[in-house]
Amino acid sequence: MENDIYADLARHMSMMGLPLTEGLVDILKENFTAEEAKIVMMLPATDIPLKPVTIDELADLKDIDQKHLADILEGLTERKLIFSGENGVGERGYALHQAGFGFPQSFFWDGSKSPYAIKMSKLVIKYFNRKVTKQAFGGNKTKAYRYIPVHQSIKPDVQAVLPHDMMENVLDKAKLFAVAHCTCRVQAGLMGRACNHPLEVCLKFDEMAQYIIEQDLGRQITREEAGQIVHKAAEAGLVHFVDNAAGKVKHNCNCCGCACWNVGTIRRRKIPRDELMAVYFIRKTDPDLCVGCGECIDICPVDVITLEDNVATIDEDWCIGCGVCATKCEFDALNIIYREDQSPVPADFETLHKEIRKFNGEK
Repeated sequence: MENDIYADLARHMSMMGLPLTEGLVDILKENFTAEEAKIVMMLPATDIPLKPVTIDELADLKDIDQKHLADILEGLTERKLIFSGENGVGERGYALHQAGFGFPQSFFWDGSKSPYAIKMSKLVIKYFNRKVTKQAFGGNKTKAYRYIPVHQSIKPDVQAVLPHDMMENVLDKAKLFAVAHCTCRVQAGLMGRACNHPLEVCLKFDEMAQYIIEQDLGRQITREEAGQIVHKAAEAGLVHFVDNAAGKVKHNCNCCGCACWNVGTIRRRKIPRDELMAVYFIRKTDPDLCVGCGECIDICPVDVITLEDNVATIDEDWCIGCGVCATKCEFDALNIIYREDQSPVPADFETLHKEIRKFNGEK
């Protein structure tokens, strides 16, 4: 790999868990000048996502004019290339876009079909091949994301014990809401592979929502509108995907098996389910109630259901426990049950990413 400023920036970003390849270097070359790349490397790569640092903190590290530094960082923010927001004491700061938190999503959240979006889609698809995806999201013992079953698939006794496994609870804990386009389906459309699933179903909360709104990458919505989007997503057969945390969740994607990097990858059996995602639930069929109608087969986003002796049978090695099948079952013939072999859900967003950073540091 050429030893230049872009390779250096790629190495810097690899500290966040992004695999270092020529594909990453190509994306950086397309978006940053050499001076910008040098300044971006001043932003910490080992902090948890969405943790901005101020100009004063950066200026302490480098002998550089603060106004010039501020102008460069603001320009990068306006071009949606870095994260910006307030730190814990209300001061404006900046942070790297991390995997899943702006990289590569900021290229596609607004749903643009511009030549730039098409170019970036090609570069991103080239970079995030199967090997890179597995390294970026499957390399950690603690997984960054998990699935939450659709509401009607979880029995009341489970809801009482595991309230964080309810989308309503995730929404109730958030204070600010925004919605953007599903970046996976936007990219698929740019490449001529669009599916019929809804696009504007990517929800952001609190700091992530504030950034999305400020940068016109999405639009602000109410708690009620967020609930309606979640409900419509479930009706459309989409899978609720959230940060693998019980509290302070920053985003909810609603994924399909056609285009999405996680559900689609599992559907096509490219990366084993438990290497890619935290999957806390699995489906069980009640053979006494199942009539073998096959309604659940067609809607299953990961294609794990078959009929054997006129009873729906599940491939438990690949089932993601999303509960989408429950929306089609008229006979109450299935249960979405908790997998006892799973570790507890990390307490909150900060705990989750500290665990991931610790694991990365031990490798």
